[in-house]
Amino acid sequence: MDTKPINNGQKSDGTFAPGNKMGGRPKGARNKTTLAVEALLDGEHEALTRVAIGKALEGDTTALRLCLDRIAPARKDSPITMTLPKVETARDAVAASQHVLAAVAAGEVTPDEAGRVMALLTAHKSLVEVGDIEGRVAALEAKQ
Repeated sequence: MDTKPINNGQKSDGTFAPGNKMGGRPKGARNKTTLAVEALLDGEHEALTRVAIGKALEGDTTALRLCLDRIAPARKDSPITMTLPKVETARDAVAASQHVLAAVAAGEVTPDEAGRVMALLTAHKSLVEVGDIEGRVAALEAKQ
């Protein structure tokens, strides 16, 4: 795909060209709608919070959910404990991935958790391979 800049500062793939002077919104600038809502709520935050808490205490499940979501929001990620062998070679990464699959099969971790660990192992394996290649190239260059 051709990505040469076109006349409005964008490249043909829809991204902006480096050094684009079109700029966009300055850093820290706020959306007009956000500013309008904040102006409407100015000074009312405490009163609205008290009303929501009152309705939650009266048994309003929507208000209760709103309050609880603010007090204890759902965790988007959580640590997992898994013992893996040290990964120093690509072969070690294969052994570590076998441990991850075994943990999923045993019900010790969820497939989603395992997928995230596998992504880390894959990235680490790539770094190990690059380091190995650099070492080999350096050894070959030293011989010449």
